[in-house]
Amino acid sequence: MGLSRLAALHGVATSYSPSPDVTVSVPDDTVIAVLAALGVDAGTPADVRKCLAAAESRSRLLPPTVVVWAGEPLPPALAGLPPGSTVTVEPEPSDPPGRPAGRPPAPLSMRARAAAPAAAAGEGAVPAPGGAAPASGGTAAEDLTPAWWIAPPHGVHRIHVRTPDNRRATATLVAAPPRVPQPPERTHGFLVQLYSLLSARSWGMGDLGDLADLAIWAGRSVGSGFVQVNPLHAAVPGKPTDPSPYRPSSRRFPDPVHLHIESIPEYGHVRDRATLDDLRQDAAALSEAVLNKGALIDRDAVWELKRQALELVVRVPLTPGRRADYCDFLAEQGQALEDHALWCALAEVHGPDWHTWPEALRDPRSPGTSRARSELLDRVDFHCRLAWLTAGQLAAAQRAAEDAGMGLGIVHDLAVGVHPAGADTWSQQEAFAHGMSVGAPPDAFNARGQDWGLPPWRPDVLAATGYAAYRGLLRGLLAHAGALRIDHVMGLFRLWWVPEGRPPTDGTYVAYDAEAMLAVLVLEAHRAGAAVVGEDLGTVAPGVREALARRGVLGTSVLWFERDWEGDGRPLAPEEWRQDCLATATTHDLPSTAARLTGDHVTLRHRLGLLTRSLEEELTEDTTDTAEWLALLARLRMLPEGDGDEEAAVRAVHRFLRRTPARMTGVWLPDTVGDRRPQNLPGTWDQYPNWRLPIADPEGHPVTLEEITASPRLHALMEVLGPRKPRTAPPGERLP
Repeated sequence: MGLSRLAALHGVATSYSPSPDVTVSVPDDTVIAVLAALGVDAGTPADVRKCLAAAESRSRLLPPTVVVWAGEPLPPALAGLPPGSTVTVEPEPSDPPGRPAGRPPAPLSMRARAAAPAAAAGEGAVPAPGGAAPASGGTAAEDLTPAWWIAPPHGVHRIHVRTPDNRRATATLVAAPPRVPQPPERTHGFLVQLYSLLSARSWGMGDLGDLADLAIWAGRSVGSGFVQVNPLHAAVPGKPTDPSPYRPSSRRFPDPVHLHIESIPEYGHVRDRATLDDLRQDAAALSEAVLNKGALIDRDAVWELKRQALELVVRVPLTPGRRADYCDFLAEQGQALEDHALWCALAEVHGPDWHTWPEALRDPRSPGTSRARSELLDRVDFHCRLAWLTAGQLAAAQRAAEDAGMGLGIVHDLAVGVHPAGADTWSQQEAFAHGMSVGAPPDAFNARGQDWGLPPWRPDVLAATGYAAYRGLLRGLLAHAGALRIDHVMGLFRLWWVPEGRPPTDGTYVAYDAEAMLAVLVLEAHRAGAAVVGEDLGTVAPGVREALARRGVLGTSVLWFERDWEGDGRPLAPEEWRQDCLATATTHDLPSTAARLTGDHVTLRHRLGLLTRSLEEELTEDTTDTAEWLALLARLRMLPEGDGDEEAAVRAVHRFLRRTPARMTGVWLPDTVGDRRPQNLPGTWDQYPNWRLPIADPEGHPVTLEEITASPRLHALMEVLGPRKPRTAPPGERLP
């Protein structure tokens, strides 16, 4: 009982429910290990009693972080302050006209605010929550709600409280608008893994130039409102590099492997043209091998060529304007960029796993690391420069999408975690729960559970630091995004922690302060003017989808999973789908639509030994499932061509998606050309070429961006989603 109480105080679950009628107890050893990762010693009954007594004796006047939603009642932490308490708020630093840059506004106490006009709230004047108590001049939160607390200036402030008996507390105050921005209208767009989208000019994999080109074409030619890409986070270097975009070194900074080299302004002024020409020829050979010789995308080979080219590019002096822009970028990114660049420089010398570095370098704040920073200054600057160049091309892609008429533009993707050996875990060591990995509990789809090999953030450290790391992460990702997709968005509420060396079945859920996580997300999305899409597939705790919807976070609905699970289990009619979602036929972890319709995905898993039942049983179930959907499409008159026409069935699926009330409809770009191969096959490592396949036609022959956009199959599919814009072909050319 004592261990359960102690675990509950720290948000650690001692049981979980994989289904409504089943409850599973978490092993005590797991609970003890998870508590240890949170800095709580529960190794013996005596330790449990000691920690429990200490935890229950602590009485916090305020939690570490307090959330205030504009236009909503005050949270209990503020509304319940003792009468007569005095509250002072320090507004978030800003630089409005008339105040010297960098100087924060002076804090304003409740007493000062009581005599100030309400209009001052919009000018940085910050009051206490409530009115002045008649006897003391302090605040009684329950007496009165001043205008500032109804519409507080959005931001991350500091709040100080002093009670009449002289107890004091300081906390972070997150003042957020009630909802994230919404898509301007119902819209459709493409979903693509950027590396898989090679143009005739690519250096062996898709890049940001290809992304911008796709966005321009999609916005102008087929009226798309967005292009959603995989995470473009910085990868852990190595040979071979982990190809998964969902296991990055850093989520805060993008990977320069995505740079379109020729678009860098300094590229045209490189003096060593012969070397550049040789590199371009080698890059063309890489693309030729992928497109016409059956080779897989080789990220390491692409990066080696681009790195050599970039070494030449950065030697070109920056123009005054470019240098000013670079200096501003360095100032904006601050310590986070310097740490990231230093990790990259140290990884070049000592390898990509910082746990194996000389001990003095394992601490980013040690004297040894400080000396290394000076010794590797040129390499640190090199990696800072690459981050700046990549950010510039990300911004250019978003501008291109907006100029092409897209209402949203580029939808970026936030992975659920980072590689345990990467830059983020080195530079933010105190924020991660070491010895733990994020995963998923056993469920109907995976009886063994899942271990993703990603160390989780510590919720207690996040709260104590005002969610600084999380805020910086979101701000960086949203800087050049029309919207943000959050992988496994349920992680804002809880994550399944698996102790190192144990199977996923021996994990447990650890809770996060969802109110604070959502408030920071809403605040940063509001500042960026960006929508948010949450990937809420799989096991979702009660109330999570409702909480996300209340804050304007769209969900994700995949056709094959949309059934009446609480009723007869039949496919949901289009009008029964939720409105606040991105509706798709598939995702990067699922079979393409053609593979689903033909059953190819079952035979693929059979060849790789991934089936848990006989091939006949799996095929029978899959055929029955598909037949139910095709029958519904036929009843709704969305399949006039009848059975046996694969292209027509793919179009019918998307007719169905468009008839739902979903605000966004996503088209998996490989579906437009009949690709049957999944980009990622969960449960495999080297048995399948995950994250290394180019988009291909039904026969598996790779197709370029140019061939995709000219495909009659694509244009017939896009007619389902909306009429094509009238266009005029250049002289001598024909439109597809």
